[in-house]
Amino acid sequence: MEFLVNLLKNKNKTISTMESCTGGLLASEITNINGSSDIFKLGLVTYSNEYKEYFGVSKKIIDEYTVYSNEVSREMAKVSCDIAHSDFSIGITGLLGVKDDKNESDNINLVYISIYDKEKNIFFDFKINPIGKTRLDKKQFVINYIKERLYEICK
Repeated sequence: MEFLVNLLKNKNKTISTMESCTGGLLASEITNINGSSDIFKLGLVTYSNEYKEYFGVSKKIIDEYTVYSNEVSREMAKVSCDIAHSDFSIGITGLLGVKDDKNESDNINLVYISIYDKEKNIFFDFKINPIGKTRLDKKQFVINYIKERLYEICK
C-alpha cells in the first residue's frame, strides 16, 4: 500500500472510500502508511442499507438492482467522492460467503468494486469472487485486488 500512497502523493491526488463487506479494511490499510493523511480524505463503512441511503446512495437503485450490484458500488464511489471532494474514490459491496437474510442475492461469494476517477468522470468496475478460507482472508483478497487495479489506474 505504501507505493500507492506515494504514487498519489507524487501526483497530488486524494482518495476516499465507502466500504461495506470489507468493513473498513481498505481505509485501515491506507491509514497504516505514514503520510497517508496527505492523500486520504474519508473512509465510510456503510454496512447497512440504511446508512448507504443516509449518505446518499439511492434507495431506488438499491431496490432496482439489489444492494449487491455494480450500480450500488458505483453510487457508493460517487457519493464518497462528492462528500470528500477527493480525486479518486472506491465503492465496495458484496457478500463474503454468508447469506444475507435482509437482501436477496444469488451469489454468496461475489464482490462489486467501483473505482471512480473524478477528473476523467470515469468508473472502473470490477466483479470478483474472493478466495480464502476465512472471511478475513476473503477481505484481504479484495483489498489486494483493489491495490493492483488502483495502481494500474493511477500510474
